[in-house]
Amino acid sequence: MAMAVAISVASNYYAQPLLHSITQDLQLSMEGSGVIVTTAQFSYALGLLFIAPLGDKIERKKLIMILMLLTTLGLIISGLSYSKNMLLLGTAIAGLFSAVAQVLIPFAATLALPNQRGKVVGILMSGMLLGILLARTFAGSVSSMADWRMVYLVAAAMMCIVSILLCISLPRYSNQNTIHYWTLIGSIFSLYHQERVLRIRSLIGGIAFALFSLLWTPLAFLLSTDPYHYSDVIIGLFGLAGAAGAMGSPIVGKLSDKGKGRLVTSIGLALLLVSWLPLSLAQLSIIALVVGVILIDLAVQVTHVSCMNAIYQGKPEIRTRMNAGYMLSYFTGGMLGSLSSTYLFAHYGWLAVVSAGCVLACLGIFIWLYYLKTDK
Repeated sequence: MAMAVAISVASNYYAQPLLHSITQDLQLSMEGSGVIVTTAQFSYALGLLFIAPLGDKIERKKLIMILMLLTTLGLIISGLSYSKNMLLLGTAIAGLFSAVAQVLIPFAATLALPNQRGKVVGILMSGMLLGILLARTFAGSVSSMADWRMVYLVAAAMMCIVSILLCISLPRYSNQNTIHYWTLIGSIFSLYHQERVLRIRSLIGGIAFALFSLLWTPLAFLLSTDPYHYSDVIIGLFGLAGAAGAMGSPIVGKLSDKGKGRLVTSIGLALLLVSWLPLSLAQLSIIALVVGVILIDLAVQVTHVSCMNAIYQGKPEIRTRMNAGYMLSYFTGGMLGSLSSTYLFAHYGWLAVVSAGCVLACLGIFIWLYYLKTDK
């Protein structure tokens, strides 16, 4: 299941290390290329809102298989693209249906024993972050051997293989929920009103992923220009540095199982701010950049897993919708981070991106401290 989460979520991130190659091939501007990443994240957010909640209504194995195959279709369209509009169409389809990851994660939480839920969620969240990060390494490597289109076609083949493995191994799990579809969707927003923990954790998660996207979206442009001039494959290798942070997820899950979720969140938010110190030196030192990448990815994962585990403590019959509500905020933050980062980098340079990251990290800390002070 962690492998399936990784590969499905990766569908939204293959373009990031390839942006400068795609812009040259399709003759796009730097700002225009940012819409590719934004489309992936916006369509994923739509999938979280309109598709992921179906996990509380439809038999989950059947739903998962359908969504995996539709994601594969989107990847194939992207791989055959010879225009911006066709690439955006494939990106939107893959992004929309890759919300299957957010059916798999709460499904795993439901199947897990209560005293192991945090650990299980941590393992799947490791899969998600590894998928996001290693998508860059994979994309850069394949692109260097062929071209950027082949990245999507190979990814489609991988999705087919994982779909077959899921079909063989997943248990069937029927839901007794008879709620009407639109009532089901509307109930997500009702949960924001009813569940304070969902509201706060959604804000924290959204800020964390906005910071993640603020770094990763313009990174390909930073590394492909002065003073580095790196190729796609070298840019993609930076995903390996970030992947080091993902390996801490199971540990974070175990700490959350022991009732230390708030401490873990506090540490994660502090690291989100500290990470921008070495990142401010990214134009001067590759070592500082690598250190900053490792720190911010670790911080995002620590914060994210602790937030996920907090919202999974509720009733199992609303777990998929709680997850959908949280992830909707999470990826909306990522979408806004991607959109703003390309604008800031194109018009004001890298230090503007760093300044925005520091301000946003401070906002996250303020919201969390307010929550700790007022929570009873």
